[in-house]
Amino acid sequence: MTGAERRRRAVWGKIRAVRCEDIKEWCMRRLPILEWGPVYDWKENLVPDMVSGMMLAIQQVTQGLAFAALSSVHPVFGLYGSFFPVIIYAIFGMGRHVATGTFALTSLISANAVERLVPSTGTNFTANNNSGILGLSEFEMQRIGVAAAVSFLGGIIQVVMFMLQLGHATFLLTEPVISAMTTGAATHVVTSQVKYLLGMKMPYISGPLGFFHIYAYIFENIRSVQLEALLLSLLSIVVLVLVKELNEKFQRNIKIVLPIDLVLIIATSIACCYADMEYVYGLEVVGHIPQGLPPPKLPPMNVLSEIVTEAFGVALVGYVASLALAQSSAKRFNYTVDDNQELLAHGLSNVIPSFFFCIPSAAAMGRTALLYSTGARTQVACLISCALVLVVIYVIGAVLYWLPMCVLASIIIVGLKGMLMQFRDLKKYWNMDKIDWSIWVTTYMFTICFAANVGLLYGVVCTIVIVIFRFPRAKTLNLKNMEEVEYKYKTEDNCCEQNTLLCSFSNGGCHGESLQPRQSERRILILDCSGLNFFDYTGVSMLLQAGFLRHDRRSRKLPNDQEQQQHNDQHYTANEKICSKATFYLAFNRSAVGTDLIGCARFGSCNFSV
Repeated sequence: MTGAERRRRAVWGKIRAVRCEDIKEWCMRRLPILEWGPVYDWKENLVPDMVSGMMLAIQQVTQGLAFAALSSVHPVFGLYGSFFPVIIYAIFGMGRHVATGTFALTSLISANAVERLVPSTGTNFTANNNSGILGLSEFEMQRIGVAAAVSFLGGIIQVVMFMLQLGHATFLLTEPVISAMTTGAATHVVTSQVKYLLGMKMPYISGPLGFFHIYAYIFENIRSVQLEALLLSLLSIVVLVLVKELNEKFQRNIKIVLPIDLVLIIATSIACCYADMEYVYGLEVVGHIPQGLPPPKLPPMNVLSEIVTEAFGVALVGYVASLALAQSSAKRFNYTVDDNQELLAHGLSNVIPSFFFCIPSAAAMGRTALLYSTGARTQVACLISCALVLVVIYVIGAVLYWLPMCVLASIIIVGLKGMLMQFRDLKKYWNMDKIDWSIWVTTYMFTICFAANVGLLYGVVCTIVIVIFRFPRAKTLNLKNMEEVEYKYKTEDNCCEQNTLLCSFSNGGCHGESLQPRQSERRILILDCSGLNFFDYTGVSMLLQAGFLRHDRRSRKLPNDQEQQQHNDQHYTANEKICSKATFYLAFNRSAVGTDLIGCARFGSCNFSV
């Protein structure tokens, strides 16, 4: 028997060995909707999912229009990007509270390719030219063709990364790197919207140091600022910020928050229509919105070789931002997320919608936070939002003709508040680890001076270099001769202090002597961190999450998520004083529901009761 025949028989043997159970398990793993869909609790989850879906649809429409303009394409393609990717992710994604769709950072990256390959010729969104598909001009179809090609190639890269199982490489993406990259990219987005806020006509500026060139151009042409657009922008920003803050403050007292984005869009559109602001004051408006969904069409393949850089940027930046939100929601609501499956979900959410003229997609922080606050339970909320977006596409889209672009720019900027507020992270990085602080600052500067993908690459390289230089200093310690130590804890019943003697590990176990009878069996876990050379913010966060936060969630019922976050922040603030020669003594109580932290922790000379 030849080698080729043996290999052929081996392959056929593996094929015959596949059972129906194996196929079912594979489908359940790759199609998460088959896992949660059949067991969906219609009675308990439908109402909160419907409320969340209606609120999400408002944000999907407003952000879809705004981020499409940010991507230098017609706003209607943002509506398509708020419909098709959401359905694909609901089928393949594992994040139950992740709201995918149009995303500011990926839109900004794809705009580089659009402006470079199809430069602006003075055509604006108000042109109602029926010479192309959907009643749009050929110029606009060429632009969306480039953006769809970026989405297609970026999705292919993500699918290839899934096939290579590169999802687990995300351990190199530390929290300071992600925070700095997203903050820098948000600063770029704000800068790109300044021209709409001021009502200025300015050329597209990109490339290295393009951030500074934009502001230099603005100051050189400051006299061309349109006063009407500036006043409307300031009024819109003030109203948005004020109402959103009030919604957040009185969230416990009101069941449904005021959809100020929708109210602002309707009010400004009506005012612009009746005052004829487009012609009287020269305000730039959205213009003609085609009705209906486009027929599928293959993105232009001839431009793929020219958009490789943007495609890699969309694939990496979009995945990193989306995975961070998925992991955050999984930790918050106690379920798991597979990093590689998320690569597949977001890859397909970019590849398939690119055939329907969609711009690159990813999960957005604002929409995901909205699902948190409105009590969404599953991805059904996102599917309900798709149904409402479809109504807008077919029925209400024509009403958006008079929507001023400066109002859309205001909505974008206010929506990035969460990312811009990450500047506050600098304090905790400084208190925890000066190296993490320096990585944040330099990654942010690289992102500002160049681009988000360049800043992300720089942050990853810095992380690898620091790990390499710190690793040789590691030491191996033997804990079997550890001296006896004593710790105190309070019983859960009568709150009286007990003293327990923790003996050495020489016999592989621990013995305790208590001054009072024990109420339950206690198992002791001692973590001696005196042999660790350093503590970075990510490592301490994981330790706190494993211990303190689990205790907070299970032993205390906080009134709402906001108070729980404030309580957790107090733990983080207290433990920022941790030193490199710290010893941890964590006492755990074994119960039917799991392991609860009930003991105490000692960080250097500081003691914190739990």
